This record gives sequence, structure tokens and C-alpha cells, in this order.
Amino acid sequence: MSVYNTLTRSKEVFTPLNDQNVRMYVCGPTVYDFAHIGNARPVIVFDVLYRLLRHIYGENHVTYVRNITDLDDKINARAVRDFPDIPLNESIRKVTEKTANQFQIDMQALGNLDPTHQPRATDFVLPRKDGKTDMVGMIEQLIAKGHAYVSKGNQGREVLFRVKSMEDYGSLSNRNLEEQQAGARVAVEAHKENPADFVLWKESSQTEPGWQATFEGQEIYGRPGWHIECSAMSASYLGATFDIHGGGLDLIFPHHENELAQSRCCHGTDQMAQVWMHNGFLQVEGQKMSKSAGNFHTVNDVLKTDKIGGRSWSGQVVRLAMVMTHYREPIDFAVRRLEEAESILTKLRRRAKGASVGKLRDDFLAALSDDLDFSTYLQLLSAPNLPGDELLAAAALIGMDLTEQTATVDVTPLVDQRLAFISEKNWAEADRIRDDLKQQGILLKDGKDEATGKRVTTWEVVR
Repeated sequence: MSVYNTLTRSKEVFTPLNDQNVRMYVCGPTVYDFAHIGNARPVIVFDVLYRLLRHIYGENHVTYVRNITDLDDKINARAVRDFPDIPLNESIRKVTEKTANQFQIDMQALGNLDPTHQPRATDFVLPRKDGKTDMVGMIEQLIAKGHAYVSKGNQGREVLFRVKSMEDYGSLSNRNLEEQQAGARVAVEAHKENPADFVLWKESSQTEPGWQATFEGQEIYGRPGWHIECSAMSASYLGATFDIHGGGLDLIFPHHENELAQSRCCHGTDQMAQVWMHNGFLQVEGQKMSKSAGNFHTVNDVLKTDKIGGRSWSGQVVRLAMVMTHYREPIDFAVRRLEEAESILTKLRRRAKGASVGKLRDDFLAALSDDLDFSTYLQLLSAPNLPGDELLAAAALIGMDLTEQTATVDVTPLVDQRLAFISEKNWAEADRIRDDLKQQGILLKDGKDEATGKRVTTWEVVR
């Protein structure tokens, strides 16, 4: 198996540190809102990689960690607003519980396996009874080793990482120190030894959540910086050094660069992850996705509403649309892409009908093992002479379910009744039936019979 390593900027043969326990960490969502379609891409990409690793090394020999970030300024503001009368740390969990649960529902609807572990950042701030790595403990180690210092800024006291203490800082993003800028959550201020020094811990006001910790003899009620969270959680489950660290291209700098720096300096290792993998950006209909542009869509929007192309789309269609492009290339998430994916999925299901899962062919494994070569894989999958049993096996490896979906209601009489209402121009009742079926996961599609020109309605079960 070979993968592209961002750290070395080359494709390399992957050799795990321990083939009995292949370890992978992927940055998960910040749960201040429902996951958007851009969040879904890395989940799907690394789910395919997880499946591939399990196939090669065995299901019980791969550990996959994807965190839940429940510490964020947007979360903090909402917690104070919504729950002013309870302790701030409790209010954070209340605010994030709904969005974290919805994230799980959405990702499962897209056909993703659950990771081995899904730690929450707030559970790893202070020292733990089980001895797992915590953020405060890591910061104390960094200070003791000369890699961090306490300084007073405009917003209170901070513990900052001393970037000049690491000779090869910037190696992941391929930037020299003079080019570095501080992370999004850090203002460049005079209290820093270097403008690129980044926050490990920042003092909280009484209207902000925080934990009591002591650094350099100073008690600082505060909260961790962005990057230290993932360093603590990855070390807790995977150790100081592990195999693969993944995430979106936008995380290379500053998040992954700083995560790598503080982890290596804390643990005294030459590497954090031996391979760093990043998926490309996602745009919508040729434009950057943003709320101001009106093209911001959550996964729930795509699966349950008609905001994309006037209809909802099944999780399997969305998944296939995401893997139709190589994971390192940008994706244009457009209606035409979803339509193409749906057409391909329909054909694949038709060809697989009645077949049982067979053995995975070597050429499929070779394609996916070549840096997740989705293009070649889908070409092989679409070959018209591919037997149904081999088709099912190949589809399963990338998380595609080609079994026919069944309805829990008798749809045919309802479709006939709706067509009768349409002929009577009783649009309200026709729409009611359509919407009722949609709520039950059944999508109606109106069209015309090419031979007779008469209206026809087909349907499918969506997930």
C-alpha cells in the first residue's frame, strides 16, 4: 500500500510501526452547529482508508481515533447565552450534546463506520484517573523542557509555545519561521517572543468557561488553546508516535503544524505521525461555500430537505459523489454530480441484484492501495462484465451498499392516489402524499413515459 505523505511531499510505501496495531488519528468536528457537507468529505475519505487498513491488516488490528472538539469560542458564547445559571463547563456539554449526536446520525447515514474511539476534548483538559494524557500535563512538560512560557497579553495571561525552540518548525507546511503567522485564535501581540508563538493555555474571564491550573507557579483559571487538544487525545489512545494523521487540507497550517510541534517537543520524539494525509477542498456549484453566499448546506439539509436541486438525496448517493474524485483533488459539490452519482448507483444496484458477496479481486485492492485511487477503482467497478458477486465485494470495501432498499409501507396505492389527485388538479392533496412519504424515507420522482407521453411516478427508499 502506498500513500501521499504531506510531510515528505511524496508518495511512499506505507509500513506501519506495528502491523498488529495500525493506528490512525483524524481531526473531527467542532460541534457548535450541525456538520456541513465540507465536514463530510474527510470523514468519508478516511472511512475508506480505515476499511482498507482493516482489510489488509485485519479488523482487530486497526485503531482509528476521531475526536469531538467541544471547546470553541462559538460554543462558549452559546453556552453563556443559553445556560447562564449553571456552571460553565456543564453548559458546554449541554450545548454540544445535540450537535454531537446529530453528527453521529449524519455520518452513519453516509455509510461510515464508527471509529474505535471518539474522545471529547473537555474530558482531557485536567489530569485523569486512568492516567491517559491530558492537556495541562502536556503544557507543564513543555514549560519544563523550555518549549513554552507564561506571558501576559491584552486578554490576560497565556501560556505560549516557543517556536524558536524547535529547529525544524514549519516542516509540515513547508514554511520557514519568518513566514509563519500565529493561528486564527491568536492575536499577534508584543507579549510574544516571536509572532508565530501560539497559545497552549489562555486565561478565562468569569463569563468564559475554564479550568484551574498552575503554570510557572501562577494559578491561571483558563482553557486550552486549539492545537493542544488533539495532541492530548491522540497520545491518550495511540501513543506519542503513531502511523497516520489525517484531516482536511485547510488544517495543515496552523493546526497540524502546531500540533506536530508541541507533541514532538513534549514527548521528545523525532515524529508524531509518520504519515500525514490531507483531503482537498470542497466548493458548491463552483463557489466557496459560505452562509453569506447562500450556498451553505449541512449534511442534514442534503439528506432531509429539498435545498439541493429541489429534492433530498440518499446517503449512498452523497457518499458516491464524494469518492468520484481523488481525495487530494478539489470537489465541486453540484447537483449534476449528485445526479451522476445517483445514475451510477442505480446501474450498479441493478447489476448486483440477486448476487451474493464474493471475493475481492486483486486489481480492486491494487487500485485502492495506490493512494486511494478512486478513479481507477470506479472504472473497474463500472465494467459491464464484472460479475455481481465481485461487484458487491468491491463496493463494500468503499462503504457502498448495493442492496435494494425496501419500503415499510405499501407505496403503489399511494402513488396511484396521488396521480389521481394530480389529474384532478388537487395539488394540495398530491403534495401531502408526496411529503408524507418523504417523511418516511420514500422519495417520489415524477416523469413522462417516453412512448406514450403520460405522467409516470417512480420511487426509491432514501437514507
